[in-house]
Amino acid sequence: MTSTFLSDHMARRMMGHVAGERELLLALAEGIPDLVRLGRGDPDLDTPEHIVEAAVTALRGGSTHYTHWAGLRQLRRAIAEKLRADNHVGYDPETEIIVTTGVQEGIYLACQALLNPGDEVLIGDPCYTSYADAVAFAEGRLIRVPTDEKDDFILQPDLVLEHLTPRAKVVVLVSPNNPTGAVLPEKTLEQFAQIAQERNLIVLSDEIYEKLVFDGTRHVSISSFPEMRERVVLLNGFSKSYAMTGWRVGYLAAPATFVSRCEVLKHALTISVSHVAQAAAIAALEGGDACVLKAVEVYAARRRMAMPKLSAMGLTYGYPGGTYYIFVNITSVGRTSYEFCKDILRDAKVQLFPGTVYGKGEGFVRFSLSAPLPKLQDAFSRIGECVDRYRRERISQLRL
Repeated sequence: MTSTFLSDHMARRMMGHVAGERELLLALAEGIPDLVRLGRGDPDLDTPEHIVEAAVTALRGGSTHYTHWAGLRQLRRAIAEKLRADNHVGYDPETEIIVTTGVQEGIYLACQALLNPGDEVLIGDPCYTSYADAVAFAEGRLIRVPTDEKDDFILQPDLVLEHLTPRAKVVVLVSPNNPTGAVLPEKTLEQFAQIAQERNLIVLSDEIYEKLVFDGTRHVSISSFPEMRERVVLLNGFSKSYAMTGWRVGYLAAPATFVSRCEVLKHALTISVSHVAQAAAIAALEGGDACVLKAVEVYAARRRMAMPKLSAMGLTYGYPGGTYYIFVNITSVGRTSYEFCKDILRDAKVQLFPGTVYGKGEGFVRFSLSAPLPKLQDAFSRIGECVDRYRRERISQLRL
């Protein structure tokens, strides 16, 4: 007999945090033969060999103990140099950078350190799922600002202004964006910088996909704009660019007084990031970007295949300037987002995630181009056949 004692005494902050459509689809996918997984945001590419070898060397050298909770000094210095060279902003590696257990922990640290009960956090909708949880656990209020396919899902500054209230404290900018692939143009970032200064807002800038941009699209960090460094919390990491999701290494960069408070939280949560994983991250930064450029070429080839295939199916989408996602409009098929994903899982043996996982994304599905090109081509062929059949079924039903 299952006891309900603990569930009856659970904290209010945990209410409503239950398994949703994504978890249901993951469960349904278990045991399906020849399944092509285009749902999760985990790169299918292997971590580059020189990074793995650095970890092996560190492990054999005895790097199996705690590090300083802010991270290895060598890694923080490498991160500071990367931010200076790539993002044109200076951070002191001794006092202004924390190595985190992935960007996920950085999001949680930032929300816990910034938000008082009732403080409002504005974010473009759809958005990465962890922001809703992190804001809720900090007793803040997430304000979802709609983005639109016709704007390529780029968050519009005028809409953010419309959603501002006296309780607004933080604007989250995720660029390149998960789940839409949108990249904020420099002029749009300039507008957000002006809004932040005029309305006394903090910007949480999530730049985890910064290196995965295509067709001449350019990533710009808002922290590099005049007078913005003091009001930006910058989040980044190694998971996506270096195919290191399982290594769990990210970082948070911000002014020293803020970082010193986050260090206390970091220690309470996880003490420090794995010493071995930090050694791997050092190798990633010091080894140059050749491996990243190869990964970008792989994803670019997949995009060149996928986008025309989707158009040929009669499916539309916002232009994805970055990431390996395409946020696809499936309203013409005559199914809800969840129904479409469930049916495609059953009929095409392809796993996708519905747009409703990411907020008010009904009518959309996120395609993750996280499979080798031959397998991806096969998956899109299967999906195309299903889409044609679903449309014919819909027409037949309408005629009845």
